[in-house]
Amino acid sequence: MFRGIDEVDWASMQHAYGSAADVPELLRGLASPLPRERETALDGMYGAVHHQGDVYDSTLASIPFLFMLAGYTELPDRGGIVELLSSIGGSDDGDTPGGTSEDGGDGGDGADEDGGGREAEIPEDDHHAMARAAVRAGAAVFLDLVTDCDPEVRRAAPSALVRFHGEPPRVLALLSERLRDEQEDGVRLALVESLGLFARLYGGSSAPAVDCLVSLCGPPHDPGLRLAALGQLASCALDRLPADLVPTVVALLHTRSQRIRPSREPVRTSSDTLIGSLRRIRPADEEGAQLLRTLHKALGARTADRIALLKGQLSCQNTADRCNAVWMSAGLFREWRGAYEEPVALIGEQLGSDEQRLRCAAVSVLEFLFTLAVPAADRLAALVESGTDARRRGTATLYRPLKALARCGDARAVPALAEVLRGPAVPNETGYTIGFLGPAAAPLAPLLRARLAEVPLGSPETYDRAAPLLSGLGALRYAAAVPEVLRLLHGTPGDPRLRDALVKALARTLAAFGPRAREAVPTLRKLLTGENAVAAADALRSVEGDVEAVLPVLLGALAPERDAGSRRAAAEALGRSGAAAAPALPGLLRLTESAEVWERTAAARALWEISGDPEPVLPVFRDAWRNPYTRGTITACLVRMGAAGAPVHDLVRTELAAPRRHRARSGGHGSHDVLDDETLLRDCRTVLEAA
Repeated sequence: MFRGIDEVDWASMQHAYGSAADVPELLRGLASPLPRERETALDGMYGAVHHQGDVYDSTLASIPFLFMLAGYTELPDRGGIVELLSSIGGSDDGDTPGGTSEDGGDGGDGADEDGGGREAEIPEDDHHAMARAAVRAGAAVFLDLVTDCDPEVRRAAPSALVRFHGEPPRVLALLSERLRDEQEDGVRLALVESLGLFARLYGGSSAPAVDCLVSLCGPPHDPGLRLAALGQLASCALDRLPADLVPTVVALLHTRSQRIRPSREPVRTSSDTLIGSLRRIRPADEEGAQLLRTLHKALGARTADRIALLKGQLSCQNTADRCNAVWMSAGLFREWRGAYEEPVALIGEQLGSDEQRLRCAAVSVLEFLFTLAVPAADRLAALVESGTDARRRGTATLYRPLKALARCGDARAVPALAEVLRGPAVPNETGYTIGFLGPAAAPLAPLLRARLAEVPLGSPETYDRAAPLLSGLGALRYAAAVPEVLRLLHGTPGDPRLRDALVKALARTLAAFGPRAREAVPTLRKLLTGENAVAAADALRSVEGDVEAVLPVLLGALAPERDAGSRRAAAEALGRSGAAAAPALPGLLRLTESAEVWERTAAARALWEISGDPEPVLPVFRDAWRNPYTRGTITACLVRMGAAGAPVHDLVRTELAAPRRHRARSGGHGSHDVLDDETLLRDCRTVLEAA
């Protein structure tokens, strides 16, 4: 297996952590007789030699030895090696054997007439292309592996064969033959998935694969195989799906759950490696999860079908089916807009389950829905009151059902949050979460103040402990906490890295307090000449109401020689100053030509707030709208502009008509993306209603 391995100059090569001198040890570890050592070696290959999908010179040098290992029939766990080879070769559906696109595009059958699929000349520094060429060159091995004695190898080999072998007709014939002869359920599912992959990669040349998938969607095939075929068909030929897709899937799911047989896979190891950890956290019904995940992903924007499918899944008797449905819902809610009241209410019903895995899954989804979780609020409140799954007081994270309840603005979260604030340690999320409750959280303000008084001065953890509490106090406008805020302001550390963020947070809180924080005026005036002058000036304007007194500081911060962050912060502060900041108009107009989109947006917004003239503002907004992260800021301003913003209302109408959430287009899945998108939609509707 390892002939020639010691002749390779591994020490001259690199992987993610430096010298690749240890790669031979990892490769030999893959052939160890001990399961734990094999798993550790595979973990090391992914962690260093193929770190996060990267390809190094040592990765390229490993490929021949990985092929040797994959073909050594007496070696266990070769399925993982085949998967590693497939990943090294490039596993994106859009990276096709013949250069075709996922939707078929140009490129014929993906190979040259001689079936060899000649490679174009590859630059020596393009390791990814070289890896793909190397895996394609050895892809004949996969022809034998689809009939290997090890079912895990037979499961991993078909997709690798489709991706890398240069003779599509031969590959398709072999897949069809194996589907007829294969007895192992998991391998049959992998073969169906590979048929779908073949259809996506070879487009117009894949009609026989699509026809095969259609034939697999009906009787007499077993429910799991039919579900797999439907999912793959949805990914490559939506027009061939049955008209009664949703009831068919739900019925198959119900039948499958009654027929699930114990797995015949060998028992896996459970080492403390990444591979071991991933295996341990797999869903209870991993196969069912994958089947439904594939179908949901393929249905994409067909939200009505996906909602109906979720409702069917969430009404199943089988706990694993319902748990899979909850996890499937997360992708739908995050990416697509829709009317989700019914599925959210059904997810809330899962909070009453006796199965902890199901309850935890439901809470995880409800937690990022914010106000969309309102249909589940009663169930969340009952769970919080019962204390089920609650961690002991003083832990570093906030009780997640409580966080979800507060984030949907439900006042029933207040008593439990008060108990948290009285506890030995306050989780950081607590202060930030309180802001979502609005005025209902007013009883928590004295408790926040008391905890702020306990924050140590000049400590490395001062900011981390104070910032969430300051956020909550600012949201509640609790000016009685001014003495505690000033205590921190006077005791800020000398280290700028620790000081600046804390001073800005303290200044924002004082600005939120407004005129009731007059006790802070002398301290804020002293800060007007320091590094945090802009934040101090903005707070002083809010407290005193005297724009003229802070205007020189804000005008100075607009200067070209200042950093982009200061210019943007100054523009935002000037916008809040209104017409009294008219002397800043020339500087703001100049800032609308900045190369930085956030500077341009902040400057344009300030121009409107100060002058009320839409002419220099709207072109900037139209251009900045292309960045989805600016849309919330722009739309909030358009709400105030009323009819003056009409020339860009076409952008608002287009946004409202879009089925996908605005940040999903840029691949974002932040914790507040759903909330920010719902806020954007609300403001877009307000803009058009006002107009």
